[in-house]
Amino acid sequence: MSVSDSDSSSHGTDYKFFLQTSRDRLLLEMMGSTRTGDSRSTWKVLIMDKVTVKVLSHCCKMSDITDQGISLVEELFKRREPLPSMDVIYFIQPSKENVVMFLSDMSGREPLYKTAYVFFSSSVPKELVNHIKCDSSVLPRIGALREAFTTDHDGALQELYGENAENSRKFDACLNVMASRIATVFASLKEFPRVRYRAKTPDASEGTFRDTIPTKLATAVWNLVSKYKSIPNFPQTETCELLILDRSVDQIAPVIHEWTYDAMCHDLLDMEGNKYVVEVPSKMGGEPEKKEVLLEDNDPVWLELRHAHIADASERLHDKMTTLSKNKAAQVHSARDGGEISTRDMQKIVQALPKYKEQIEKLTLHVEIAGEINEIIRDMGLRELGQLEQDLVFGDAGAKEVINFIRMNQDASPDIMLRLLLIYACVYPEKFEGDKGTKLMQLAKLSEKDLEVVKNMQLLAGSSINKKTTSSSFSLKFDNQKIKHAARKDRTGEEETWQLFRFYPVLEELIEKLSKGELAKNEYSCMNEPSSAVQETTTKASARSSNAPVVPEKKTTPHSMRSRRTANWGKSHRSDDGHSGDAVLKNAALDLRKMGQRIFIFIIGGATRSELRACHKLTTKLRREVVLGCTSLDDPSQYLKKLKMLSEIQAPQQDGFRF
Repeated sequence: MSVSDSDSSSHGTDYKFFLQTSRDRLLLEMMGSTRTGDSRSTWKVLIMDKVTVKVLSHCCKMSDITDQGISLVEELFKRREPLPSMDVIYFIQPSKENVVMFLSDMSGREPLYKTAYVFFSSSVPKELVNHIKCDSSVLPRIGALREAFTTDHDGALQELYGENAENSRKFDACLNVMASRIATVFASLKEFPRVRYRAKTPDASEGTFRDTIPTKLATAVWNLVSKYKSIPNFPQTETCELLILDRSVDQIAPVIHEWTYDAMCHDLLDMEGNKYVVEVPSKMGGEPEKKEVLLEDNDPVWLELRHAHIADASERLHDKMTTLSKNKAAQVHSARDGGEISTRDMQKIVQALPKYKEQIEKLTLHVEIAGEINEIIRDMGLRELGQLEQDLVFGDAGAKEVINFIRMNQDASPDIMLRLLLIYACVYPEKFEGDKGTKLMQLAKLSEKDLEVVKNMQLLAGSSINKKTTSSSFSLKFDNQKIKHAARKDRTGEEETWQLFRFYPVLEELIEKLSKGELAKNEYSCMNEPSSAVQETTTKASARSSNAPVVPEKKTTPHSMRSRRTANWGKSHRSDDGHSGDAVLKNAALDLRKMGQRIFIFIIGGATRSELRACHKLTTKLRREVVLGCTSLDDPSQYLKKLKMLSEIQAPQQDGFRF
């Protein structure tokens, strides 16, 4: 897509959220642009690859796609039936394999489709364009050939931070692809960012090439976006913030147990992406039935509860079921067995039953899921573990508590022990010097391979795993314990929260400092420091956004962190029947109409669900949309696998990156 097609950046008068803008780009400017002339009434086929399928599914519902005249959606590399009378839209990555497959579809005397509208997900190399031009049978059958934007790069952690990664051909290729796709996002949104990045601190005595990766990526992104100023109607001054970080900024967030409904679903349940198979009671009273559930933004119950503490989510689901059973539709429904029913009551029954049935089924599914999560928490003793994890992070626990837990829970799974020791290593790195780490691993019944995972954390931090270590012995006794450390400080001004809701990612503080202009320049440098005039404009814009109507902050007295109340930002508006409908979501969006400039965060090496939660929270708090970008969105098990792979030389095939 050409960048001049849209006027939806955050500097414009009509503010659109990032997701809405992405949806408009895909539906209106990609699919909608093919509905011209005689083709306006013609149904089309939509063909995508594995990555672009993810992009579209995050932004659009199937009904949205159908409204744009799409009757069939297929994957590029699956066997497809010829439909020579139908037009086709290709939304694919600009790779050699994809182009070859496209040409195979559309070349020769009998192409699979009539006319092809081709949209690439990022900039197309000239050699691929020339390859298409060389096929004279295909050219007359192309209705459009354009570039859009995409996401997803699951192998970036190993390709950039793995053992000997800097000597791999994939290192530069990975950075270049990442920079190109990040820049394409800003081109598509017509946003000109201030490009900030986490820089190697001047006083760092030791370091490796890994320290410079955010700098290299920021430089590559800036080299691309700075050229956009020559495009007609593109902003000439900065319209948003981009902060580039890497996973070393917070190594606790990927492994600590996050207690929200969303995080618990992905951490404890056997999910495939956003899909989960849940057993629900049979309608006929027989064996439980299996049902596939998609936990995504199209589900209003999920949208309301995903960032709520699992205990809060469970209570609110119970309240919703109780409220729904008392609403008028349910009362009329139950009145059918109570004697004669008037025609008017019968009409109400007919009108209310479909909606009532749909709501009951949706709530029942979530009740079953939340119930299964709570059962797993009880069976695995996660509350005790969660308390220890957070006490470690906040400096309220040390070696004594960790060793006691390991000794008392010898039957705990290796992953649980490994995650606990990774947190311990982040807070007390000196406890893993020499043979101390080996002793701890042996006590936890973990293998040498698991000890490599702890060492690999040092790769992310930029230090060398070949550093000389001390040979001091390690005692499992508790005498002479050192002063306890703390990786976090309790946030001031925060409302009371549920137990085990104390943890917050480092990203939350960084975003707040970025919004206030308080990031330390020696740690977070800027490729394009704005002029004083631009800074003044930004300050005024932030002031305007701060004047938008907000929920007044509730002042609280000192409280225990074991309180069972939840913060206001975790709650959403509720409709009368306890069901968050589309109207509620629209009303919530209206509260945020006066928004300041967008803040884009990009984390090399993957982001976590706690960081995603922080971005949603701060969008409301700061009145600035915070968009989290990353090479992948990882659950703890996925992150542990990637940490283990850092010692391996071979890296998985690159895919893309995610916003």
